[in-house]
Amino acid sequence: MTPELSTLRVQDGFRLRGESISRLETFVDAAFAFAVTMMVISVGTLPGSVPELLQALHRVPTFALCFLILMLFWSGHNRWSRRYGLDSSSVTLWSLVLVLVVLIWLYPLRMVIGGGMYFVTGGWVPSDMQATSVGELQDCFVIYGVGFAVLSAVMIQLQRLALAGADELQLDPLERNETRRELGSYVILLAFALASIALTFVVRLQSSPLVASLPGFLYSGIGPAMHFHHARFHRLRRQLAPRAG
Repeated sequence: MTPELSTLRVQDGFRLRGESISRLETFVDAAFAFAVTMMVISVGTLPGSVPELLQALHRVPTFALCFLILMLFWSGHNRWSRRYGLDSSSVTLWSLVLVLVVLIWLYPLRMVIGGGMYFVTGGWVPSDMQATSVGELQDCFVIYGVGFAVLSAVMIQLQRLALAGADELQLDPLERNETRRELGSYVILLAFALASIALTFVVRLQSSPLVASLPGFLYSGIGPAMHFHHARFHRLRRQLAPRAG
């Protein structure tokens, strides 16, 4: 049952229907926190000297980028929960799939990001990727892409559940617009993941490490794609009556 809409707190033009934190959300939050913890403590032994500490700090860029990617999906789930407050077996199922994939995907995430940072910084950032051949490197890209694609697909499904219940939730035109924008954002992420996987097979016979790395660098196109996507929905939003809040 949707609460009385006039009593709901408004954030960025969206009435927050799910401000009460459920046990499911607590579990999802704890799982993401555990994933971040594992990402930090699994890098090896604690530094025993100042030079070892300085060397360990070289991994900070890898950790920071991995953290941002994990937070992309955590914040998306958190924002979705606050906005819609849906509680059903489908929501539980997709949220648990999200947790499962994040915990499995953690190590491929760190390996691929670490390898990319190693390449970009000329070896200043250490790499956890021990790929002995171009084929193994491409296998890592496929595993990473599959995880990224599944996480994006889960978020797409959650947005679809919100749109399917739009009438029951009494979403106004602005809220429906924002929901479609969120859905479109995750469609872009899914598209890049699938394109990266496809490109991996296209360049599989290439022996050049630079060409073999193209599936990884393809993800850098997400930023420009997101810019144009959000710019379009900002224009649509300006056509709708804003709600103060």
